[in-house]
Amino acid sequence: QVKLVESGGGLMQAGGSLRLSCSASVDSFNLNAVGWFRQAPGKEREIIASISGDGKWIYYPDSAKGRFTISRDNAKNTASLEIHSLKAEDTAVYYCATKQSTYGTMYFIRRSAYEYWGQGTQVTVSL
Repeated sequence: QVKLVESGGGLMQAGGSLRLSCSASVDSFNLNAVGWFRQAPGKEREIIASISGDGKWIYYPDSAKGRFTISRDNAKNTASLEIHSLKAEDTAVYYCATKQSTYGTMYFIRRSAYEYWGQGTQVTVSL
């Protein structure tokens, strides 16, 4: 059974940086794209970044370019999301999700494409 566990959230100050981690209990993690999403109160869950299973292909929506960095360590079955220059509007629950592809060379943008989700980690940014 696939299990994803996010960690690293908490109460942060604006302007700081944060690193979220996603630990995956899944076979063939290197075939799984990992997506990071966030959901702020009263808003839709939105994609922040996605990385292919082999780590070679990365996607950021325009809204996330510049302050967010996604990475992964297939040897440790983990993926990370760094957030720099934190803003109050980054306050949200952050989720990681996985989607397996045949060769691990794809990332996925749509929320509905992802098969498994973590429980989320709360990030709160104070001014």
